[in-house]
Amino acid sequence: MSGFFGVVSRKDCVSDVFYGTDYHSHLGTKRAGMVFIVPDKGFRRSIHSIENSYFRNKFEEDLDEFSGNYGMGIISDTDPQPILFNSHLGKFAIVTVSRVLNLEELEEQFLKKKSHFTGNFEGNINPTEVVANLICEKDDFIEGIENVFDNIKGSCSLLILTENGIIAARDKLGRTPVVIGRNENGHAVAVETCSFPNTGYETEYFLGPGEIVHINEDGYTRLKEPGEQLQICAFLWVYYGYPPSYYEGINVDECRQRCGAALARRDDVEADFACGIPDSGVGHAMGYSNEKKIPYKRAYTKYTPTWPRSFMPQREEQRDLVAKMKLIPNKEVIEGKTMVFLDDSIVRGTQLKDNTVNLRKSGASRVHMRIACPPLLYPCAFLNFSQSRTPMELAGRKAIYELEGDTTDLKEYSDPDSEKYAIMVEKIAEMLGLDSLMYQRLDDLIEAIGLPKEKLCTHCWDGSGYF
Repeated sequence: MSGFFGVVSRKDCVSDVFYGTDYHSHLGTKRAGMVFIVPDKGFRRSIHSIENSYFRNKFEEDLDEFSGNYGMGIISDTDPQPILFNSHLGKFAIVTVSRVLNLEELEEQFLKKKSHFTGNFEGNINPTEVVANLICEKDDFIEGIENVFDNIKGSCSLLILTENGIIAARDKLGRTPVVIGRNENGHAVAVETCSFPNTGYETEYFLGPGEIVHINEDGYTRLKEPGEQLQICAFLWVYYGYPPSYYEGINVDECRQRCGAALARRDDVEADFACGIPDSGVGHAMGYSNEKKIPYKRAYTKYTPTWPRSFMPQREEQRDLVAKMKLIPNKEVIEGKTMVFLDDSIVRGTQLKDNTVNLRKSGASRVHMRIACPPLLYPCAFLNFSQSRTPMELAGRKAIYELEGDTTDLKEYSDPDSEKYAIMVEKIAEMLGLDSLMYQRLDDLIEAIGLPKEKLCTHCWDGSGYF
């Protein structure tokens, strides 16, 4: 998804930006960068690949080159950032958390105007550079950001670092969060509130959808009022978000425990214990075990010292290898037992199928899988979750294809009370070698989050959402 962290302070902020950005590492897999306004030197930045290493390892050697009271960092799931610009609006640096669906269309429009692009990302133009060009089409930053909101299809939240502070803007439908923190020396702005406590900041304000603010040492000034229409990604609570974080004032881990409890209340299976697939399945499993009043045990332990995240490598076979190697089964816990496993979601199902095989090898008697969200039937159109070369890679769509071939009529398959839904879930369980499979109902998930349905983006489950 990507995540950013910016600071405007009365004292040097390099350490704050370094550690605050690092607390967003779970959100991105490809590139990371930092930029500071260094006294007497101007804008200075650094960008590194994080596909095969961690943010801190890559950037520690750069810290001696940086100083200054204004700076920001980005963990990017897409393009190299930050981008530096010198324009009629002045010098600025920009980072984005975005997905631009109409990138080629915008590229063509700019090229027809005899504009040019200097950035390149995997053979394509840099989406953040496109956003910066859209801003520079207008006479000020406010009009420029509104121009971004009016012209991109997808989503875009951003930070702009200027010599006068940071301008922060949240996606026009609020699909991604932006939050301001403060301490005695200044202010920070981030995607994840979990980046605040250990860097010395307290959460002060959640930006609304489409809201634009200017942030300096003394506080923030609203440049554009928030819109009324909110479509924040529900997957932030289910999977993306880090457990201590809050979105719209709602804590991630508490929501996950409510998700697990909701599954338990609808489940009549008898089991010896509940277990979560580390890491994001753990909160869901704790909620389930507490509600069911059965033990929570670690049938799998995640080996964190050397194995990176399973979605880090870009080649699928490498991702599958990492996913397999990082989870170590504990035969003592597993052998002869009936267990309920909980996870945040099933995307392609490859990792879960391998998990099931390993559990059988370790002597599991029965394996029941409980998933904290509904079946994924539509690839994400707004962020970078559940991205596939084709929708047919999704486990739900593969099951539907086996049942009735290629179809675009998915309405009944997203209805948990329909016969087609039940048959699809049974087919997925068969494909993955499970004794039983249950998905969360969308209405239960919405209740666990605590926001009205119309304020949540649930597109990947039911095909809804504003484009």
